[in-house]
Amino acid sequence: QVQLVESGGGLVQAGGSLRLACKASGSISSINAMRWYRQVPGKQRELVAVITNDGSTNYGDSVKGRFTISRDNAKNTVYLQMNSLKPEDTAVYYCNTWIDAYYVDLRDYWGQGTRVTVSS
Repeated sequence: QVQLVESGGGLVQAGGSLRLACKASGSISSINAMRWYRQVPGKQRELVAVITNDGSTNYGDSVKGRFTISRDNAKNTVYLQMNSLKPEDTAVYYCNTWIDAYYVDLRDYWGQGTRVTVSS
């Protein structure tokens, strides 16, 4: 059974940093582009960053220059380094990717979410 597990969330003061990680586990054949989303209650889920298999990246306008997405393909893990955090970055952060698993059709998977709280 394939699953995504996020870690690294927590409480930090404005201007601080956090590093999120999301590890995919299970009978994985291949993993496609990996994404980080975030969601605040009452608002739509927002795409924060995406990284392709070859390492190409793209970011939401609100995090450009502050956040960095990276991946370790050998560990099936994607990271999100968040610097210069602002109170408006407070949200639950989710990772997402499409995985081709053994005996399971290609489908998208979501992690359980990790909460990030930035105090002013």
